[in-house]
Amino acid sequence: MKEAGTIYEAIGGWETVGRLVTAFYKRVGNHPQLIPIFPNDLTETARKQRLFLTQFFGGPKWYTEERGHPMMRRRHLPFAITPSRRNAWLACMEAALAEVEIEEPYRTAIFEKLSMTANHMMNTPE
Repeated sequence: MKEAGTIYEAIGGWETVGRLVTAFYKRVGNHPQLIPIFPNDLTETARKQRLFLTQFFGGPKWYTEERGHPMMRRRHLPFAITPSRRNAWLACMEAALAEVEIEEPYRTAIFEKLSMTANHMMNTPE
C-alpha cells in the first residue's frame, strides 16, 4: 500500500469513493428502516454523497463548491433519524466498505469518522 497524505488519496480517490457510494446505496435502497427516509430514485442522493465523501476524506472540495458549507445536521433535520436508523445506515456503510475492500487502517478510520457523523445526525428518539 502506498503512503498518501489523505484518506481520499490512500483509498484510490474519486473512483473508489464512487464504488463505495454505489455499494452503499445498493444496500440503503433495500433496507426496510432506511427506505422511508430516502427518495425512490437515489441517483442524485448518491451523486451528492460522492461529492461529500470526497471532501470528507480529504479530497477536492467539490461539495462545498457546488452546495456551500455541508451543514450536515441541518440538511438532515427534515428526516426522522432514530438510533435504529443510524445503526442501519452504519451497517450499510460497514458492508459497503468491506465490499469495496477498503484496506486497514483506512477502513476503521473511515468508519469511525462516519460513526461520529451519524451520531450527530440523530434527531428523533425511537
